[in-house]
Amino acid sequence: MNNKNILEFCLSPDLGGLELFTFNCFNYLKTKTNCKLIIAPNKKLDKYIENEDKFYISRNKFLPIIPALKLAKYIDENKIDIVHFHWTKDIATVVLAKLLSKNKPKLVQTRHMTMTRFKNDFYHKFLYKHIDLIIGVTNQVKEQLEKFIPFEIRPSIKSLYAGTKKHTLLNNDEVNDLKKELGFNNKSFNIGMVGRINEAKGQHILIKAVEELVNKGLDVTTYFVGHAMEESYLEMLKQDVKKRNLEDNIYFLGFMKNPHHFYQICDAIVLASKRETFGLVLVEAMQVGTAVIGSNSGGVVEIIEDNKNGLLFNVGDENDLASKVNFMINNPQKVKEMEKQAILKCEEQFCEDIQYKKLQTIFENLI
Repeated sequence: MNNKNILEFCLSPDLGGLELFTFNCFNYLKTKTNCKLIIAPNKKLDKYIENEDKFYISRNKFLPIIPALKLAKYIDENKIDIVHFHWTKDIATVVLAKLLSKNKPKLVQTRHMTMTRFKNDFYHKFLYKHIDLIIGVTNQVKEQLEKFIPFEIRPSIKSLYAGTKKHTLLNNDEVNDLKKELGFNNKSFNIGMVGRINEAKGQHILIKAVEELVNKGLDVTTYFVGHAMEESYLEMLKQDVKKRNLEDNIYFLGFMKNPHHFYQICDAIVLASKRETFGLVLVEAMQVGTAVIGSNSGGVVEIIEDNKNGLLFNVGDENDLASKVNFMINNPQKVKEMEKQAILKCEEQFCEDIQYKKLQTIFENLI
């Protein structure tokens, strides 16, 4: 790998698990081989990354040939062997760049989203026959890829979980200081939800669950962390909180560049998505020993083993979510056992070094 040239490529304008995984792959691979990074200029990922050598290409939704020409030139000038891309909307640009380049790199996509329909039309057949490998971020995604991409043009398919870095734990004084800074109530059961403020993430479900718990006389406080995909949805949530008289129980903290410390001051982290492909937030919380509750759909069920290292609730069911929070409040010893099991699972399956070494091996075998 030392003499091979890898390109991490992502023109997504957002900043979530997909975009951060792109940057994390770059950070790991640049220590092992010659790795380059191309992202879109002046987008959230660009603003997140500081002091890094990065090249810019702007996406063209209607004329992907324009960024493809620029990418093909970059591939040839830098003798790129593998283009590792992540955002599904980049497929056309990357495939055209391969066809236009003299170097003809291998194309590897990490598929972060579910696939729910057959890719048997002419357009998709053309694209997929030029991709060499697709890596699903869960076993479920891998199965979907094998189901929906026709065998005759299907790339090689593998699965690989996204790894998480082991972060240094806060000491007691640091925990107390951060709680004071964010206005945490030490007497309350403090719930965190980290992710984009978006209807699919289910913030409204947690708000309803909190209302049910408060009406039962339980002292529960929830903190939402993340940027709004649509300001109208965020405003709707705030109005809903006001209508339910929960202003003293629910707070919106905005985007945090590094939420790892935030996880450590919460009693539980909730992921209430309708369909979460993986659920890196849960892994990050588990890794620092914070209890987790997730909806029983998508990749979440590959992370949480119900009642062993966390709790699952029926997707979209605020009453069931409220019952799981209530269980954690009333069973602190069981929660401690689940937290210990969660740490063990992270060390065995989701450790950054383990997963990125597997990715490195995949690339080595591909070249």
